[in-house]
Amino acid sequence: MQASIGKVVVAAAAAILVCASSASAHVRHPRVRLTPDPSLDAALVVDAPTGEVLYARNEDAIRHPASLTKMMTLYVVFDRLRAHKIALDTTIAASPYAASQPRAHLKIHPGETMTVEAAIKALVVCSANDVAVALAEGVAGGEPQFVEMMNAKARALGMNHTYYTNASGLPDPSQVTTADDLAVLARHLMYDFPEYFPYFRTPSMTWNGRDYNTHDALIGNYKGVDGIKTGYIDTSGYNLVTSIELGRTRLVAIVMGGPSPQRRDREMVDLLDSIFDAQRAGGD
Repeated sequence: MQASIGKVVVAAAAAILVCASSASAHVRHPRVRLTPDPSLDAALVVDAPTGEVLYARNEDAIRHPASLTKMMTLYVVFDRLRAHKIALDTTIAASPYAASQPRAHLKIHPGETMTVEAAIKALVVCSANDVAVALAEGVAGGEPQFVEMMNAKARALGMNHTYYTNASGLPDPSQVTTADDLAVLARHLMYDFPEYFPYFRTPSMTWNGRDYNTHDALIGNYKGVDGIKTGYIDTSGYNLVTSIELGRTRLVAIVMGGPSPQRRDREMVDLLDSIFDAQRAGGD
């Protein structure tokens, strides 16, 4: 396992581990240390098939999702694809409002078009805010209407502590979630849409002659990881939701509130290592 994560550790520049311990924890491991801002911290690991909690810390604390919001944006898009309301080759066009969204973005221009499939990859790989809004407008006629669909899906999935105000995850004090709710969403993405979930492991894409690499440093660097999403705004810290399948084990793991992407990734690596170490010690 250590060999499989070498690239992640190097990329982290030997950064130390992050994220606070709290009274809410099902499994303890000594490698987790305090985060500089405990008010942003949360972590959760669940068995994907059953939802059994394997590790939890601040899992029900209200947090800002940042670009983890795009997980629900894509859930709605996948749902519309399944219903044949749109297709992967459906063309969407960027409005002036969509094109004006700040980074991360593809710098699309008003009137510029792309397929739904290209837009999906732009959300997964680049976390492109301009494309998220263009996709919302293309699917629902406008971002507000799309956000209504997002919130309706959250309620239907039982994400009772999640509320969306935009399709991108850009800062809004009212846009909130919990690690618990994110685990619910990740599992539904995985099992409701097995034909589309593999998009989350996309390592790179090309747009207008420029190559973009995934923001998720664990993809290709930690054995078994197949997505799914990173996120950051000032009020959330660095967030990561990870899906991993090794042998008979499939997990969803969440880290929120990291002070840097490297320390967030280091926390995720240690969480995953500790779960698999415990399983090996128990003979699983």
